[in-house]
Amino acid sequence: MKKINIIQIGVCHEHASGKFVTLKQRPDLFNLIGYVDERDFCKTPYCLQSVSPKTYEGYQKFTLDEALNYPGLQAVTVEVPNNDLVPLALRCMERNLAMHMDKPAGEDLALYKKLLDGCKAKNLPFQMGFMFRGNPAFQFCIRAIREKLLGEVFEIEADMNHCYQGEPYQEYIGKFPGGLMYNLGCHLIDFIVAAMGRPEDVKPFLKSAPGYRATLHNNCMAVLEYQHALVTLRSCSKDVSNTAGRSIKIAGTRGSIKFSPLERFDGQSVEINLLLSEDSGLFPKGNHTLCFPPQHDRYDAQLSELARVIRGEAKSAYSYEHDLLVHEVTLAASGYTAWNKNSLV
Repeated sequence: MKKINIIQIGVCHEHASGKFVTLKQRPDLFNLIGYVDERDFCKTPYCLQSVSPKTYEGYQKFTLDEALNYPGLQAVTVEVPNNDLVPLALRCMERNLAMHMDKPAGEDLALYKKLLDGCKAKNLPFQMGFMFRGNPAFQFCIRAIREKLLGEVFEIEADMNHCYQGEPYQEYIGKFPGGLMYNLGCHLIDFIVAAMGRPEDVKPFLKSAPGYRATLHNNCMAVLEYQHALVTLRSCSKDVSNTAGRSIKIAGTRGSIKFSPLERFDGQSVEINLLLSEDSGLFPKGNHTLCFPPQHDRYDAQLSELARVIRGEAKSAYSYEHDLLVHEVTLAASGYTAWNKNSLV
């Protein structure tokens, strides 16, 4: 089948350069036409250290209007700063473009719902850029919870801690009232909602790490309450173990799962420790170490799926309704909104 004509709109998002590199590595799927540098028209906060000009060398640079009007354009990756994502994606939706849009989906839930409703009405492929969706270990955990491999889950603890990019990153995060829970916690919330569904309540705890002003929320926690389970999510940008220390713990009435690190790209496997108090599914009672295939690229699985969806070879693994719920939870976990028990879907 023909390659998909795609342009990346944005170079400033923290995942922008990584997405562009992945697109470059899949010429079998994508005809990567070029990119848009949004710094001329986007004025919301972005992380300067994430901009990698060399990544785009050799590719054509477009204005936004040139990109949106490019003949034969089929899809875009939307990689502008966080709070410009949804307004820009709305313009792409109006042009009937399939899209991959990065996270988080803005501080206005109603505007995001308008985007999703528009994509659904037009039957447009829409994919959110949550980075664990292509991670085999996370996919196993989702199935394990849904299929009750561990019995009834009563506890999940997860963190997105790190210690990268120095003081400029702290000031960048301080420009968002929801801080790190808004910027990074959403990755974990996508996973939790996929596995557990809609929580009964969501409680945010937004703090500053020692030495920072109280309004700079770089030390955050959120608690998601379910009928018989408590989910604790954390994200702090001053953890000296950096991303290697990120961890997941899942406890149920028949067993538990623990793993750290959550991902690795050094050719080594992510390993999950599975402990069962009795035989469950294909697994006998006892301790098990599960090794998952090494990932060579964080974004390849997602973008490959997007290509299959655009071609009509597959359906999206995540619904518009799921994406809306994830952001509803994210905004409550980040202190932007009070949790509403009644579903918006």
